Amino acid sequence: THRGRVAVRLGAELVEGAVVEGALPGSGLPIWLIEQPRFFDRPGLYGEGGADYPDNLARFAFFCRAVLQALDASGWPADVIHCNDWQTALIPPILRAERAERPATVLTIHNLAYQGIFPAEQFTLTGLPGAFFTLHGLEFWGQVNLLKGGLYFADMLSTVSETYAREIQTPEFGAGLDGVLRDRAADLVGILNGVDYSVWDPAVDPFLPARYSADDLSGKAVCKRALQEAFGLPVRPAAPLIGMVTRLVDQKGLDLVAAVIDEVLDAGAQVVLLGTGEPKYHELFETLMARRPEAFGVRLGFDNALAHLIEAGADIFLMPSRYEPSGLNQLYSLRYGTVPVVRRTGGLADSIVDTTPQTVANGTANGFVFEAYDAAALLGALRRALDAYRDRELWRTLQRHGMRADFSWERAAERYRALYERALQRAARPTAARG
Repeated sequence: THRGRVAVRLGAELVEGAVVEGALPGSGLPIWLIEQPRFFDRPGLYGEGGADYPDNLARFAFFCRAVLQALDASGWPADVIHCNDWQTALIPPILRAERAERPATVLTIHNLAYQGIFPAEQFTLTGLPGAFFTLHGLEFWGQVNLLKGGLYFADMLSTVSETYAREIQTPEFGAGLDGVLRDRAADLVGILNGVDYSVWDPAVDPFLPARYSADDLSGKAVCKRALQEAFGLPVRPAAPLIGMVTRLVDQKGLDLVAAVIDEVLDAGAQVVLLGTGEPKYHELFETLMARRPEAFGVRLGFDNALAHLIEAGADIFLMPSRYEPSGLNQLYSLRYGTVPVVRRTGGLADSIVDTTPQTVANGTANGFVFEAYDAAALLGALRRALDAYRDRELWRTLQRHGMRADFSWERAAERYRALYERALQRAARPTAARG
């Protein structure tokens, strides 16, 4: 239902749009959408063919101001505006510049590598005063950095795991903004993403040929056979089957995978990979599949049903990420009895406990973890996982530990409630204002 119009000045141009009201499917929760066909009726969200849209600053400056206009017109006074990533990071500086009384703001960083950086001459499109294009604002090495502006002016900051919150305050993971984040360390919290177990649970998953639970894992063998068949691999029930569902980009550790995969296949494992991304990885994995068709399968693209089947049918799930702010697939894998092998970074470090005699004994072991970002460390973790796979009693123990873990949104929601309370307190104290 159309609820009204918005009109946003972007430099010399006045851009109009509409506010559309609906409900979130399955919940009845009201949602409002901003409609502007020239900006948003496109094949991609942020770009196409690996290239960003050149007018992204105009698109999201319009969106941020349209959201604020729509809120004003609704007659519903927001207590807190929760912004996510660079696409909505303009809202905190706009409010700081233009409102004497304003809602509290929270900005969540999902991946600090994506910051919304644009040429300085586009700053006028933000509508902000020139004083905001400084070191203590949106200026970043002579360019406009939308995320940086949000980090300076939001009342509270969060990111998607406790470890990532610490990592991004270091030069290695800070992507040039570690100094800003260290300045705001007292206002930065990490909250691990939650899992929707109504969608990701093998006991209820409609995409699976057989369902199963921690108490009865027999359906997992049916899923494994279906997965081997889906990728054209020999049906070998006893062979350890390693799955990956990932973007094919350097961040995900695929250079390490390429370096060790022949040794892993030679050890008797099968590997299946679903994903899309950089052409170099498309070529590398298609070549590998042609060379090792009996043991390796790749599907280039995104296929939700196949992603669910990989989680269920694989024995091991591999996430050797260079960095991983939160990660969801390792959490899905735990619930599906698919033991994760991960690098100790970000949300992977906060959710996967390495298998040692002590962690097995105290009931916390749920995967295999390596530290150094190098091929030898990855191979060592995979060899430990393959050895454990052959110990059926140990493997069942790891599966049960994972399947009974609770990474639900209910847990995360309580922490967000506390975060909103802190943001409200901070916004109410003028002495706490930044900028």
